[in-house]
Amino acid sequence: MVQDFDKKNMPFRRLGSSGLRIPLFSLGAWLTLGGSVKGDPVKDIIKVAFENGINLIDTAETYANGESERHIGIALKSLGYRRSDLIITTKLFWGTRRGPNDMGLSRKHVIEGLRESLDRLQLDYVDVVFAHRPDPTVPMEEVVRAFNWVIEKGWAFYWGTSEWTVTEIEEAYHVADKLGLIAPVAEQCKHNLLHRERPEKEYEPLYRKYDYGTTVFSALAQGILTGKYNEGIPADSRLGSNSAPPINAARERFNSPEGKAELAKVKELTEYAEKELGTKITHLALAWVAAQPHTSTVILGASKPEQVLDNLKALEVLPKLTPEVLEKLDQILGNKPSPVNLWGRPPPEGHWPRL
Repeated sequence: MVQDFDKKNMPFRRLGSSGLRIPLFSLGAWLTLGGSVKGDPVKDIIKVAFENGINLIDTAETYANGESERHIGIALKSLGYRRSDLIITTKLFWGTRRGPNDMGLSRKHVIEGLRESLDRLQLDYVDVVFAHRPDPTVPMEEVVRAFNWVIEKGWAFYWGTSEWTVTEIEEAYHVADKLGLIAPVAEQCKHNLLHRERPEKEYEPLYRKYDYGTTVFSALAQGILTGKYNEGIPADSRLGSNSAPPINAARERFNSPEGKAELAKVKELTEYAEKELGTKITHLALAWVAAQPHTSTVILGASKPEQVLDNLKALEVLPKLTPEVLEKLDQILGNKPSPVNLWGRPPPEGHWPRL
């Protein structure tokens, strides 16, 4: 499943059930590329990432209201990389305008939205296009047909889901199977040491049935797993200075009783990482997500090249994640999901019910 393709020894894994090999760590654009970072610094970050084995860049039509794709496109054109050496993924749902057909997963928006994304990226195709959220207002057959169409047109090679429920993904598979269409291959989901239920429990049947993969975002829990919030929220930090809705939600949780309990666990994890493993909690947290068996790639956010290099130190921690270390992390966190079947009882060994 894992192969080394370049001199930097970046592990490559298959994206879910597909034949596409992607790097274990990839570069994400949310809040940074085209957002807080513009112009030449975008090119500098991409260049350093590429030189260190990261050839996958993940963005979305809605990131910085389309500016993320535009700045990435400009940077890639300037750098002159061969297109076949790059893996570019984008996501469709929210759009960049607010007309009645400018968002969602209608056939109209999937086709027109991806065409506009390609224009901003200055590309003929993306490697993977994700449905950024499920759309209960559109029949699943229309959604699957739309993504199948853009793939057959050569605008994308694969499609995936993001923050879909297991039931919604299962329905997409059933529709694709019934109609002989292309099914999604991976889910882009939140997964970190503090958020485990959905990726480890809810999606477990998908892993077993379809070899579904995950492209993970928020592996550092929006910075909480860096340890920089252990003594409070610094004014110049992401939680202290950003007003994006997901950041606001994280800040509110940070100040809740549940958030304070999590912070106590983060402090304990920080001490364990430094004293027992000789590493930073940041690198431990990233390595832990990368070590999960169905993680295809971990998306890294970076506002400067040095952050890319620092985050890649997680590769050095991977060999340290022995069964004993993983068990100790579970003891500290106390949040390992217990697999259950549809009737609420542990399933027999090696058996999972068909949804």
